[in-house]
Amino acid sequence: MVVESSLSMILSYPRGLVMMQAHDVLEVINQLENVDVSVWLDGGWGVDALVGTQTREHSDVDLVISLDQFALAQQALHAIGYVITEDELPTRFVMRDAHGRSIDFHTVTFDHDGDGVQQLQDGRLFYYPCHGFQGTGQIENQIVRCLTADVQVLCHLGYEPDENDYHDMHLLEEHFLIRLPAPYSSLQ
Repeated sequence: MVVESSLSMILSYPRGLVMMQAHDVLEVINQLENVDVSVWLDGGWGVDALVGTQTREHSDVDLVISLDQFALAQQALHAIGYVITEDELPTRFVMRDAHGRSIDFHTVTFDHDGDGVQQLQDGRLFYYPCHGFQGTGQIENQIVRCLTADVQVLCHLGYEPDENDYHDMHLLEEHFLIRLPAPYSSLQ
């Protein structure tokens, strides 16, 4: 079957071999927005958008969407060659294409206050404060929605950070004069 052979080809492609370039990120965002999927950049590309320039390579792009827009997002990106390779709904899902480009979706349900509530795999809930969805940044010359700097910091807590996490948090500290919590506070 064509779908199965496409999926097996995509799954066999080494993850991280192909970096998500700025034009790849914009293609994904534009494809989603063209079908009215609201999307916010998170993670490394979200930080780079906030500071207005690409500061490092990115093996994927992290996006936050509403869980109720999952099917619409999946269909829109399938049309340009992406398939689901990891399904951990309702927490997250990952889509990749035959070139190895990867999108890591974080899904939320918006409550009556406008906070994004993400159900984690262990049953706990993670709250994205409503003001966190007011961020804007820039990739190339396009204005994009992204999580605010303070919510980016919040999203980088609760796990062992890697070199990219330290890099990203240092950028936010520098550009937005944010006081970083541990373990990032040792960047002084």
